[in-house]
Amino acid sequence: MRSVTQKIETLRRAVAESRVLVKSETLRRLEKNDIPKKDILPIARAAGVMAAKKTPELLPYCHPIAIDWVEIEFIVQETEVLIQATVEAVAKTGVEMEALTAASVAALTIYDMLKPIDTELQITGTKLIQKTGGKSSFKEKIPVNFKAAVIVTSDSTSRGTRQDKSGKIILERLASLGIPADYSVLPDDKEIIQHGLLEYCDKGVNLILTTGGTGLGPRDVTVEAVTEVLEREIPGIMEAARGFGQRRTPYAMLSRGLAGQRGKTLIVTLPGSSSGVEESLDAIFPAILHAFKMMRGLGHELILKQESGI
Repeated sequence: MRSVTQKIETLRRAVAESRVLVKSETLRRLEKNDIPKKDILPIARAAGVMAAKKTPELLPYCHPIAIDWVEIEFIVQETEVLIQATVEAVAKTGVEMEALTAASVAALTIYDMLKPIDTELQITGTKLIQKTGGKSSFKEKIPVNFKAAVIVTSDSTSRGTRQDKSGKIILERLASLGIPADYSVLPDDKEIIQHGLLEYCDKGVNLILTTGGTGLGPRDVTVEAVTEVLEREIPGIMEAARGFGQRRTPYAMLSRGLAGQRGKTLIVTLPGSSSGVEESLDAIFPAILHAFKMMRGLGHELILKQESGI
């Protein structure tokens, strides 16, 4: 089974369909409920709903998730019954297999109940129609000439007595997104950190990610340095990171990290630990890139219209 530990929970939705080919005479009897096995469509609907819930028991590599909604619809046409199954859940992984299973079992139920009077039944056209949710639904285009910077704040790393891991992790993540980034290591000194931040802001850097100095140690001053540089805070960014981390370690609540805006620059303070950095990056990327459209004065509605070409 594939690990989904590092995925974020989002609203997942999937629509699948299946078709049962039926003789015209059988369909007429179905509509009149003139069949030995009565109430075929209501029973098929119940079977489809139950199947969606049972999917992980049928498919070994399918993750068990809490399903929030299942809907089974039937469209009786001239020579077939079209079955559409819709499944929704707030989860780390998609629900397309649940929707496909629901549609398939509903079709099998119809087949089973009609087979005594129709020897020409066929189940066909089982396929996924729609799938939404997950990070793939929140992809963000990197703005033209986008620039980023990574600042490692650590006395020991700046002295060369300790190797940096967290900063390199950030650089690798940014590179995977196609974002070039400058890199610097600074000591745990408030004035020096502020000077580094302001220098990057003055150069027009769009995104500054710091790592280190967000804890409770006597030399952890990154948060204090950033607080005085910011023009306005964006609490939700680090709330999301801490919430994501807290579900993995109880120590995430001890992070004092914050994020905010100075001019056209977004500054985010990440933990110093490599695991804390990885979890924070998983929590906020790529959705955080949406901030730069908002900072240009584009509302959510306008952004959606532009992306859809309206």
